Amino acid sequence: MDMDLEFWLVVATVVSGLIWLLYSLFTRNKSKFGRRVEPWYVEYARSFFPVLLIVLLLRSFVAEPFRIPSGSMLPTLEIGDFILVNKFTYGIRLPITHTKIIPLGEPKTGDVVVFRYPNDPKTDFIKRLVGVPGDLIAWDNKDLKVNGVPVKRQELGAYDAHDQQGQVHPTLRLKETLGSAEHDILILPGTAGRTGELVVPEGHYFVMGDNRDMSNDSRMWGLVPEENLVGKAMLVWMHFNWGGDGLNFKRIGLID
Repeated sequence: MDMDLEFWLVVATVVSGLIWLLYSLFTRNKSKFGRRVEPWYVEYARSFFPVLLIVLLLRSFVAEPFRIPSGSMLPTLEIGDFILVNKFTYGIRLPITHTKIIPLGEPKTGDVVVFRYPNDPKTDFIKRLVGVPGDLIAWDNKDLKVNGVPVKRQELGAYDAHDQQGQVHPTLRLKETLGSAEHDILILPGTAGRTGELVVPEGHYFVMGDNRDMSNDSRMWGLVPEENLVGKAMLVWMHFNWGGDGLNFKRIGLID
């Protein structure tokens, strides 16, 4: 998940389009048969510009693919999942500057969101949205409260969580209800967790990984500014984990 790809895609689209446009406007070289003689770089620009433009528009305003590199969102998302992120759910933004030009919707509690990591905006993170502006979020070891109300959970059983180093961690799987959203989370029984409390200010969001005791999230580094939001995770379109379970078609489908 790297912003450099977005930058170079914009550059390649603009450069190829300008080459084609300037040649068409100012060059009148023709062969004796009346056909315009195009230099090789113009031919390449003319061929690649429409493709690059379509990819840029789709990636910037419709959907963008991402690969899940860690187990912080287990059991919802596994290492090696390839997901599509809806880029317009929370509003249309310009590429590179990420300025919102058309507001379309607001993030909701329980959404799985992709965002630019506040401490390193070149890196994209994916977590579950736990608190929206105005919410009082309190976390005490394994317990979570939103606006003073304990989050409802139901124990489902044991779950072996695999991390990116291939190690297995015996965890407990729970079904959690955040507002109207139901999803599964993992905790490490018998381990101590962090404790804290805050009110989410305007223009910010509180996020947590579903793998609660093995996630680097808002409990450690703070809140996600609204302008850092990239989009909402829609579905898993492919799964391939080299050194793990390989190609797994059973992972294809919607995200909880």
